[in-house]
Amino acid sequence: MSDVQIVNAPPGVEGSGFFATSLDKAIGLARSHSLWPLPFATSCCGIEFMATMGSNYDLSRFGAERLSFSPRQADLLMVMGTISKKMAPVLRQVYLQMAEPRWVIAVGACASSGGIFDTYSVLQGIDEIIPVDVYVPGCPPRPEGIIDGFMNIQELVRTEALRRRDSPEYTKLLASYGIQ
Repeated sequence: MSDVQIVNAPPGVEGSGFFATSLDKAIGLARSHSLWPLPFATSCCGIEFMATMGSNYDLSRFGAERLSFSPRQADLLMVMGTISKKMAPVLRQVYLQMAEPRWVIAVGACASSGGIFDTYSVLQGIDEIIPVDVYVPGCPPRPEGIIDGFMNIQELVRTEALRRRDSPEYTKLLASYGIQ
C-alpha cells in the first residue's frame, strides 16, 4: 500500500514506539491522507462530484473529509466542468490564492480539453492558465474515475520530495504560466 520501508532500529533505540524512516516519507504519508479539496464545479461534472461525496462512494474515506470553499485553506483544486474564457481569470486567481504546496485535478473532458465545446468562448483545457497534476477523463466522469484521480493525487503527494517546489524545474514551470 505504501512505499514506507521499515528498517532495523539502531542499537539502543529498540522496542515498541520507535520506528525509522525518512522525514520526506512520513510527511508525504501525512499530507496524502489529509488533503482539503476545493471543488470548482461549473457543469455536469459537479453533479458527479456530489455523487462521489455521497454515501455510496464516500470520498471522505480517503482523507478528504473536509471540503474547503476558501482557497486559502485548501491544497487541492478540483476543476470540474466547462470553463469559459471569462471565468479563466477567476480560476487563476483562486489558484494563486492557495498556499503551497498545492495540486490541481482537471475533472472531465471540458476541464481537460474543452470537451465538445470547440468555440471561441470556452477555454480549451485549464492547463492553458494553470498547471494540472492529474486529468480525469469522461463526459461526465463516473465517481469511480474521480476517486481514481484522487488516489493518483495521493500517490503524487506521498512520493513528492519536500524540496521539489523549490527546484529550478518547478520554478520554470510556474514561470511558463506567468506565476512568480
